[in-house]
Amino acid sequence: MTTAKTKPCPICKKPRTEEFAPFCSSRCRDLDLAKWFGDGYAVPGPAARPEDLVAPGEDGE
Repeated sequence: MTTAKTKPCPICKKPRTEEFAPFCSSRCRDLDLAKWFGDGYAVPGPAARPEDLVAPGEDGE
């Protein structure tokens, strides 16, 4: 039987915990979430135009 090496926490590089996977703690999980909210991460590609973000039927027409 082989043991797979688990990846470390992506924020602090400590060992992951099952409770907060893929992070090691709630602190690192919250830091990652704050980075998403603060535009610290970005999905590659062109920026969306505002008119493309309105679903059909939601623009009041």
